[in-house]
Amino acid sequence: MSTTKESLQRFEETALHYIHELDSFSLDQLQQKPSDNEWSIGQMIQHLINSALHMHLRNMDQCLVPKDPQGSPAGKTETGAAAFAQGSFPPIRIQVPPSPQYTPKQPESKEQLIQGLHAVIQRMKEAEPTLEKASKQNTLSHPSFGGLNAEEWFLLVEMHYRHHLLQLDRLKQGLAF
Repeated sequence: MSTTKESLQRFEETALHYIHELDSFSLDQLQQKPSDNEWSIGQMIQHLINSALHMHLRNMDQCLVPKDPQGSPAGKTETGAAAFAQGSFPPIRIQVPPSPQYTPKQPESKEQLIQGLHAVIQRMKEAEPTLEKASKQNTLSHPSFGGLNAEEWFLLVEMHYRHHLLQLDRLKQGLAF
């Protein structure tokens, strides 16, 4: 298991890689979907930004607040334990049926994506030093991985961004240049 400092460094490198990749696309290309039930590159990056800010880091913050230990869910699922033992998601495609609450909106501009990625980098840099004192007992349940503590929610952001590099490569290959 990597330290939060190592994870932060890898996360920042990956997020900057996404930002650098954005340079080579027009807004039209960022909004181009390979099929009706797949996301565009822009939607995928929106998903990374939104899940980090509104799920992973929000849950991390909630785990940092001391609370009644009876309220914490059980430990990790088998899938969660395996992902954290390997330090990465399994290299498989995870498809969720399109829905208004899950499907990211198309980006309105390239700048929106760049600003969003920078916002996540900033939040991660602010969060990392707070994790040292975090209780490992305070957990919140992840839909697939089970109960995660603040440090694990933080580490999940980097693993999630790295996991989507596979999707980025696949989507780039399908683009019409």
